[in-house]
Amino acid sequence: MLHPQTDSTTPAPVDLLDQVIRAARARGADAAEAVFADSRSLSVGVRKGAVEVVESDETADLGLRVFVGQKQAVVSVSEFSQKTLERLVDRCIAMASLAPDDPYTGLADRDRLFNGPVTDLDIYDPTELNAETLKARALTCEAAGVGVDARLQTDSASAGRALTHWTMLTSDGFQGDHRTSLFFQSARLIATDADGNMEREGEGRSTRFYSDLPTPESTGQMAADRALKAMGARKIDSQTAPVLFEPRTAKSILGLLLGAISGTAVARGSSYLKDRLGQKIFADGVHVIDNPFRKRGLGSCYYDDEGVAVSERHLIEDGVLTTWLLNSSAGRQLGMASTGHASRSLAHPAGVSAHNVILSPGARSPDDMIRAAGKGVIVTSMFGPSVNSDTGDWSAGASGFWFENGEIAYPVNEITVAGNLIDIFARLEPASDLDIKGTTDAPSILINALNIGGK
Repeated sequence: MLHPQTDSTTPAPVDLLDQVIRAARARGADAAEAVFADSRSLSVGVRKGAVEVVESDETADLGLRVFVGQKQAVVSVSEFSQKTLERLVDRCIAMASLAPDDPYTGLADRDRLFNGPVTDLDIYDPTELNAETLKARALTCEAAGVGVDARLQTDSASAGRALTHWTMLTSDGFQGDHRTSLFFQSARLIATDADGNMEREGEGRSTRFYSDLPTPESTGQMAADRALKAMGARKIDSQTAPVLFEPRTAKSILGLLLGAISGTAVARGSSYLKDRLGQKIFADGVHVIDNPFRKRGLGSCYYDDEGVAVSERHLIEDGVLTTWLLNSSAGRQLGMASTGHASRSLAHPAGVSAHNVILSPGARSPDDMIRAAGKGVIVTSMFGPSVNSDTGDWSAGASGFWFENGEIAYPVNEITVAGNLIDIFARLEPASDLDIKGTTDAPSILINALNIGGK
């Protein structure tokens, strides 16, 4: 991929953006928005004590979105010569002239744009890590895991870092600049029993600051513990029983809520919650909060990808659905204002995403929940989910543990869990074990009765 030159004659990103916006307006665009993004990433993957892959990526891209009347088009390039930028503008204008009319398109409303002031959200750590450092960290993750038990072998282990810089300019005068860092490590192990049956499990973490990563030893040991506990998994009979989703899978249930309250889905009429705004859909005391101002949060920001100011929002307050997640287009279609949830790549119009979302913890611990439930399933892994966006019918493959008499009895696999999400939300009880790690986090959650498909 071609990159901007680094000599003193190369315009700064904001100057490049200003250049293409001015050219777009001169060629007939009523409004324009341009974004420049550059990133540097490095990761090392290891297996069986040796480096398996080293990936280094340095990219720079410029995306232009133009509006001609009620039409829009988006084009991106990764080389910034004068000739290329002129072609970018001409192509974008030509594509917009052929696009269908969209009465809801356009730049974000000026009165919704972010205009400061800011405080440091601690989302950028400039720490540089070379390949040798990352290799050592990945090898330590692996060694700490396989060293726990002779029945373990490596599936994969890795460590890496990524630094990004995102600059945005609009013809309305908005200018934004956003730098982020990400550091990550993971280990995935295979446990094999005497009969040759294998179970895979793992652990991984991503943080904004290098110093916030857990020790590589702890990551490897957690992966080992999970893989060993999954050995000897059994099939169970199909039945209806209580199901406890541990935090790794509970956040997937929370993600299903976020998808259903996406303004783009609601505006299309393809959400099973489209008629539920302002209604109680969870039990009393249940709160879902989106906080874009969390220090060192993986989704923290002061404005969204259209420049709209963000704010902390209780998406669910005491069980009641209070808002949709809206970008400017979906907001206009629904007769509402943007909520600051626009999310876009450089080559596509804005979609919708949340920032840092949590399901607030409840009063009971997971242990208390399974003791009270008596018997049922703890789901630790899910795959192949299926959701009917119109009805909320949902199912997923799963594995985990069967508990009986309030205690874990044995691991289980090759099961499915299924139900209607409207009903699941209404009966969901959060546990007390919330641990904030990513952009969507939940404590364990208990559903007092769920369909379980087995043998």
